[in-house]
Amino acid sequence: FLETAAYFCMKPKMGEKEVSPHSFFSIWHEFSSDFKDFWKKENKLILQERVKEAEEVCRQKKGKSLYNIKPKHDSGIVSKNCS
Repeated sequence: FLETAAYFCMKPKMGEKEVSPHSFFSIWHEFSSDFKDFWKKENKLILQERVKEAEEVCRQKKGKSLYNIKPKHDSGIVSKNCS
């Protein structure tokens, strides 16, 4: 524990000889909860952007027809009888 506290440059509070686990983990808890909140917000924004992109792709694909309609030619039996 003391090596970890030294790695993060934690110094003991006034009147203490060593860094206590309570002081170290109270700071760590604040950091981790803030990080979790930002992580959730960022993931929500990314998800919203991906949904918008997917909707745009769907709109573009719906705009393009998957098949072509050719005009009907007057070459059938009915057209020969009518003329």
